[in-house]
Amino acid sequence: MTAAIAMILDGRFPAGGHTYSAGVEAAVAVGDISSDATLERYLAGRLATTGLTDAAFAAHVCGLGVFNTTWLCSVDHEYQARTLSPALATASRRFGRQLIRAGRASWDHDAIGAAAAIPGGPHQPIALGAVVAAAGGVAHDAALIALHHLAAAVTSSAIRLLGLDPLTVAAVQARACTAIDAIVAEAVAASAGGAAELPGLGGALTDILAEHHQKWDSRMFVA
Repeated sequence: MTAAIAMILDGRFPAGGHTYSAGVEAAVAVGDISSDATLERYLAGRLATTGLTDAAFAAHVCGLGVFNTTWLCSVDHEYQARTLSPALATASRRFGRQLIRAGRASWDHDAIGAAAAIPGGPHQPIALGAVVAAAGGVAHDAALIALHHLAAAVTSSAIRLLGLDPLTVAAVQARACTAIDAIVAEAVAASAGGAAELPGLGGALTDILAEHHQKWDSRMFVA
């Protein structure tokens, strides 16, 4: 791992991740997450579904190494087609734009310029793949960072929302590492094909809760 990749992995990299709970805020509100055990179940489910999809898209963008806006728009459209919740699509583009701003301030690379030119801004996994490529990373790096960011968002937001013991929650995330490594390998393998062949796994409850979450008068997280 290079220092540049470690920088993107760091939660302090200004990509807006501190405002993302990966659906935990809404899940806590309906009682789906209430303890370490239910948090662990939720994390496993998100990693295996939306996590795999995001990791495969990020790896696909990073791995092919041909960066022009027309091509990236086609990949972005494929991701949009897999995002059923309008609220999640809006949040994804918001985080993508923030990530591109951070990447552009840090690296000068064609991938960032091409992603930035996507109308409305790129979806977050598209932006992540471009930024990792700009930092000199490869498809495996992009997939690993996507899943690491998801796991960190789930666990850190649960601590803030439920007051769970940070050490116990760290253990929950550590136990997920074996699954993360396997999903990274699956995502990288899937990323080698065309954009239309990338995974599209998600969850109905994730989409429903995301739409409900956007209607709250007050919330701690964007999504």
